[in-house]
Amino acid sequence: MKTVIIGANHAGIATANVLLSQETDHEVVMIDKNSNLSYLGCGTALWVGRQIDSYEELFYTNKEAFEEKGAKISLETEVEMIDFVNKKIYCKSQTKAYSETYDKLVLATGSRPISPNVPGKDLKNIHFLKSFQDAQIIDTLLERKDIQNVAVVGAGYIGVEIAEAMQRRGKNVHLFDGEAGALRCYYDPEFATQMDQNLADHGIKLHFKELAKAYKGTEKVEAIVTNKQEYPVDLVINAIGFLPNNALGKNHLETFSNGAYFVDATQQTSDPDVYAVGDCATIYSNAIQKDTYIALATNAVRSGIVAGHNIAGSKLNAIGVQGSNGISIFGLHMVSTGVTVKAAKKAGMDVLYTDYEDNQKPTFMKDNEKVKIRIVYEKATRRIVGAQLSSKMDISMAIHLFSLAIQEQVTIDELKLLDIFFLPHFNQPYNYITMAAMSAE
Repeated sequence: MKTVIIGANHAGIATANVLLSQETDHEVVMIDKNSNLSYLGCGTALWVGRQIDSYEELFYTNKEAFEEKGAKISLETEVEMIDFVNKKIYCKSQTKAYSETYDKLVLATGSRPISPNVPGKDLKNIHFLKSFQDAQIIDTLLERKDIQNVAVVGAGYIGVEIAEAMQRRGKNVHLFDGEAGALRCYYDPEFATQMDQNLADHGIKLHFKELAKAYKGTEKVEAIVTNKQEYPVDLVINAIGFLPNNALGKNHLETFSNGAYFVDATQQTSDPDVYAVGDCATIYSNAIQKDTYIALATNAVRSGIVAGHNIAGSKLNAIGVQGSNGISIFGLHMVSTGVTVKAAKKAGMDVLYTDYEDNQKPTFMKDNEKVKIRIVYEKATRRIVGAQLSSKMDISMAIHLFSLAIQEQVTIDELKLLDIFFLPHFNQPYNYITMAAMSAE
């Protein structure tokens, strides 16, 4: 059997690794338009902000490693069209145009950044931050002394992280978003405002409820115009979100409301010989108990593993996800999983929530910080559907407990008497998780 994988980042790599590990006569062909594969984009801000020494270790594998396993890899190759009826892929590399046939096809084409359609969008020094090549361009621009005023449009994870990175590089950073604050897709306002204050305390100028209406300049950008006023800028980073990269299959395959390829629990699309993985595909949310769209690298890897096993003939169903995520900015750590109160209501769910705040450890411990927690649960069933935590200490591992709780439909009442150990080095005798559950309505 011959499987062609279009896209050689996290999801495509995970699929290929499974197929290449099987003791079967399976031909694997990987095609990607970039010159590299396996770039950990989540580390871009760390590199650009000089919190790590270089970008080399942000690549966790390479072309040669897959060729040694037996795969055929074509980089810097564009897929121009797919003939789904005759199972034929038309490609164009830097040197030739050619075609590939397939028995099974895996679409791992990822997502594409949303481009604001405003006047001046084609001026120089306006960039996205998606690929390694994007990061290289931005990193080089930040070396220039004439780049001082930087506008980051979009205060989601990428926007907030790159804003921190640029402030660490000594730039005057303006952060814009149409919402009332940063990270509103992942945290309720009571939590997100902590990040707003954290950013402001570190010198980042916040412009919330401001939408970019135009960019001004002659050849390169010189100002950003919002619904409130105009600001001088030398560089703009657009980070307002992503859409599924569905150009190759949108006219043939069933798609979700946002254009993502609709897949079943095996990652199979509406075409039985075509699978879709990663950011171009739907995913099942255990919190809202529906198919949805959650673009995360962790989800991409899991979906690739599932597709690989099913293509290889080993039946494996995805078990759904919670969309667990986290961020660490200027020493403030925030993690969440499942849905926020706002997201739950948008999904038509009737939910309650319980909040609690306390020290991580007993007060006699010197190394200590406050921890804030919110647990969101469904009113009728009382099953846990979301959680948010924040602290200046690393409390990230606690979110995995809530991820499992959502997956297994644990109720807020079952959490009250959960066996949580106590030791002063780690936590309080009345643990903040237990106390939050005990405080539930």
